[in-house]
Amino acid sequence: MSTSELMPRLAKVIRFPRRPATPSHERGFVEVRRCDQAEAVVVRSLFESEGIPTLLQSRLAHSVYPFSVGDQGAVVILVPAAEAPRGRRLLTRLVSRRGSA
Repeated sequence: MSTSELMPRLAKVIRFPRRPATPSHERGFVEVRRCDQAEAVVVRSLFESEGIPTLLQSRLAHSVYPFSVGDQGAVVILVPAAEAPRGRRLLTRLVSRRGSA
């Protein structure tokens, strides 16, 4: 009898993780803007005050890295596809007000 037959197998195979599917709460959401964290929080507040559900998505953990360089720290603002036109109009109105002030 060989050693491999006498000893139980102790190791297990760990598979590489697959790219996660889009979470169900993100399906049907579309991007309306990319900006930095501070602006994203303001835009989310504006949208939610108007009744537009909003998700912020970023590849950077801002609590760990409170600074960013270029697009590394970009935050994507997502809203339901049906609300995207209204969200874009709100942003356009906000930018035009800021330019005239």
